[in-house]
Amino acid sequence: MSPTPKKRAPATKTRTASKPAPARRKAASPTETAQKKATPVYMTREERWRMVAEAAYHKAEKRGFMPGREVEDWLDAEREIDVLFGGKK
Repeated sequence: MSPTPKKRAPATKTRTASKPAPARRKAASPTETAQKKATPVYMTREERWRMVAEAAYHKAEKRGFMPGREVEDWLDAEREIDVLFGGKK
């Protein structure tokens, strides 16, 4: 008869003194985060124009394509694209 191996007791973790949790920073708003992390993206004039045109179209669509605010829609869209892609603010 061969000797049976002895079973070991399960290892117990040694407890160490718990460290205090690091202080949490105040969460930045999405706008602050976008402005801090905005890295300029290089695009052609045509690409930028297409993005602005699409954004302006969606603005006009939201207001029911009522005439008279086309230039405002375009300028707002330009500002948004510039902020999103790290251009002028």
